[in-house]
Amino acid sequence: MKILALILARGGSKRCPGKNIRQLGGKPLIAWSIDAAKVVSGICDILVSTDDQAIADVASDAGALVPWLRPAELSSDTATSVDAALHALDWYEGDRGVVDALLLLQPTSPFRTSETIKSGIQLFSEHTPDSVVGVSTSHNHPAWTFSIMNGRLVPFIDGNGLETRSQDLETAYVVNGALYLISTDVLRDQRTFFPKDTCPLMMHSRKEALDIDDEWDFKMAECMIGGETCA
Repeated sequence: MKILALILARGGSKRCPGKNIRQLGGKPLIAWSIDAAKVVSGICDILVSTDDQAIADVASDAGALVPWLRPAELSSDTATSVDAALHALDWYEGDRGVVDALLLLQPTSPFRTSETIKSGIQLFSEHTPDSVVGVSTSHNHPAWTFSIMNGRLVPFIDGNGLETRSQDLETAYVVNGALYLISTDVLRDQRTFFPKDTCPLMMHSRKEALDIDDEWDFKMAECMIGGETCA
């Protein structure tokens, strides 16, 4: 099986400026994902799609393929990951040959390991789903969440979950963003990373599941590396 690893890394993050090339543990954030993918057999290339020259330079130095800067129309706040992924996939197959699957690795998941990537590929190969997505247990159960209407709390979902002890609730899972592996045919046909036939890749490590979205998340990542107690 021939798999293309793709990292989508826009510049201009508002909640955590410059995060994709910000230093974490002595190397740029994006390099963590590149390094994790480098040692995984079956990955033919690690392609980085970015609209930022500084990110492109750092990713290239880390060993990724960065053949162009992403067009502006695919780098706006309204552009989707699917559109950017298909743009990258179309270029790669036109230039380097057909691949069987696309492995999307978010640069904001620095602690996702090579072994986890290998597990995702093994699950994809053995069970032949349309896609595999990394998930973790939810620490905020949907049965205990609310919306606010007219200044009052309203249960987000119907049922008696609020009267049920947390340990008695059915386990809920969330997509953690660390890994998406999908058939290229399915991605093109359905234009989603979540087709109906999607297998979960269970990730039990809270560290691996960390997705850096803002300054607090980055601080948590630095604490994890430094062995500090995060307040």
